[in-house]
Amino acid sequence: MNFFKALFGGKEEKPEDKKKAEEEKDFDVLKYDGVRALRSGQYDYAIRCFTHALGMKEDLEIRDYASQAMIRADRLPEAFEQLRKIAEAQPENMQVFIRMANVAYMMEDYTAMADACEKAILIDNTDAEAVYLYAKACIGHGDTTNAIAMLTKALTLNPEYHEARLLRAETLLSTNDTDGADEDTTQLMKNNLENEDILILKARIERAKGNANNAILYYDKTIEANPFNANAYKERGELKTEMGDETNGLNDIKYATELLNQQDGNAGNENIEKKVGDAYKNANPFGV
Repeated sequence: MNFFKALFGGKEEKPEDKKKAEEEKDFDVLKYDGVRALRSGQYDYAIRCFTHALGMKEDLEIRDYASQAMIRADRLPEAFEQLRKIAEAQPENMQVFIRMANVAYMMEDYTAMADACEKAILIDNTDAEAVYLYAKACIGHGDTTNAIAMLTKALTLNPEYHEARLLRAETLLSTNDTDGADEDTTQLMKNNLENEDILILKARIERAKGNANNAILYYDKTIEANPFNANAYKERGELKTEMGDETNGLNDIKYATELLNQQDGNAGNENIEKKVGDAYKNANPFGV
């Protein structure tokens, strides 16, 4: 064999080159299997593949995939750690900090969330999403004054940021500023006449103002938009009872309890998928 290699100019493969090629092949197999497992919902297996691959060599794309799998497996601190390592390698990649803020929000770690938002804002102080998330961190800390200020800034940066306007309305209502909350809600209703979150907020504002009949009207509209909105039934039932209509009020409350019991049984996986959607919405630094 060596004679023919010498005769035809062939070069014998060195052991170290062969080992390196095998390692590269193993790495690619682990990555492929991990991505396939991630997309098919086999999150624990995906995590094992990605963890093994990262043990072979550093790869930021693999860390990103691993963070996705860990979120879906509800292993949030591990996902946050993967994102932290990406952020260390790419300190100017603000979308990583946005992602970290979302994961910290899922963990209810509002200090870590605020820290990630601050770093994102330092990179780009005109990014409305980073400011909005910072407001959510403030709310988590019970700091409604700064939350309202940050939401106002987010809306200044993007007047069409409906999530920020809705959250500001909810926050204003929590401080008993019903007029401010109503102003935001009225603005939202111009283009979102069938949005259940806006309709139920309008009902709560009318109830806080003492306009019981108007509140009932908007609870009705909320239920028309979503017949399975347990909170709308519960709050409408409470209000009807306060108004003296105990029979219909208690029926609403009873039905709300039945809906909540049904929803609790299916909440686990749906909540995780919603968390994933929130965490990765408009925050995908590697395009994967």
